[in-house]
Amino acid sequence: MSGTVAIVGASIGGVRTAQALRAEGYDGRIVLIGAEPHLPYDKPPLSKQFLAGAWEHDRLALLSEQEAAGLDLRLGVAATALDPAAHEVVLADGTRVGYDTLVVATGAAARPSPWPAESGVHVLRSLVDGQDLRAALAEDGPVVVVGGGFIGAEVAATAHAAGRPVTVVDPLPAPIGRVLGDEVGRLVGDVHRRHGVATRFGVGVQDVTGHAGALEVTLTDGSMLPAGTVVVGIGAVPAVGWLAGSGLELDNGLVCDEFCRAVGHPEIFGVGDVARWFHPGHGEHVRVEHWTNAVEQASAVAHNIAHPSAPVAYRPTEYAWSDQYDWKIQIAGRPDRTDAFELAGDPAGDPPRFAALYRGADGRLAAVATVNWPRLLVAARRLISAHTPYEEGLSVLDKLIAPVQAGAS
Repeated sequence: MSGTVAIVGASIGGVRTAQALRAEGYDGRIVLIGAEPHLPYDKPPLSKQFLAGAWEHDRLALLSEQEAAGLDLRLGVAATALDPAAHEVVLADGTRVGYDTLVVATGAAARPSPWPAESGVHVLRSLVDGQDLRAALAEDGPVVVVGGGFIGAEVAATAHAAGRPVTVVDPLPAPIGRVLGDEVGRLVGDVHRRHGVATRFGVGVQDVTGHAGALEVTLTDGSMLPAGTVVVGIGAVPAVGWLAGSGLELDNGLVCDEFCRAVGHPEIFGVGDVARWFHPGHGEHVRVEHWTNAVEQASAVAHNIAHPSAPVAYRPTEYAWSDQYDWKIQIAGRPDRTDAFELAGDPAGDPPRFAALYRGADGRLAAVATVNWPRLLVAARRLISAHTPYEEGLSVLDKLIAPVQAGAS
């Protein structure tokens, strides 16, 4: 296990790939290339602890000094092109990094705001974004968050805790509706209203004008919201621009096989938000933008690099979480791929504790979404991974559900 592994992308997927390679016994050269000048950092706290001012950059570090010393770090210089024939990555400063194996872990970029306000409109994807938004939240004035997904909801919760009046706007009738469905999404949306955050679901944004401290957000129903700060969380775009002209297959990310190898290029792997790989369990290519996926995929890729004669197909049971106010929302599996669900627990409790258990078209327990119920989540995820029939899964979970149901009644 020697030679050079070049990893392009220094966030969680890239860093965990390097760490997992060392854990697998890989003693060759590992070059970790990152566009940002900062040492690699974790991103989930950006919308919570970092944005609130409770944590600083050093608390987000992904590499120890000893780990960093064992890598060839190339930070603050982005990859701009790839030459697969020469096995070289071209960097922004004109240098070329040769490799035997390449890992593409460039992640995804925040979808930019389509509204041309002079200033005061923010996205949140990087440390610099977090620093700018944290400074903006220290000022006065209402905050309008466009997008009711995980990032938008977490920013809304943090801004509300900082004492700012907050309104969340989303064209969907319920937050995270594309993931959970409208009925469950509305229950999740109640968390905002319980904490005094205004919501405008089912209406979009037509325009944002003005400047920081004096912004106007015009909605598609003709109403207008004043704002000092606007945060736009309307999705992300896989960062594959630097691969244009490389000959690699690009379609909503880097297209990979079930072993996370780029199609037609077995020496190139994809990890994290940028990778669109063939999921054997789903029978199609998928791309997942969650922290846990990047970590688990990095481990699988490291194994497949270190043991090329015995690769393992990557087929995770997807998992995501979000901390909002005093709610811990956790999701396992793919609720959007199911055709029915049942609610369990107590959505009206203080605090609420409930779950949605989703049935797949094949009659198996296919997904679960829980609020403040981590034990149920862990047990249900295990059953989902085991392809457990739905009714059998509910029977197993009943020992956790029954006491909560009894308390609710």
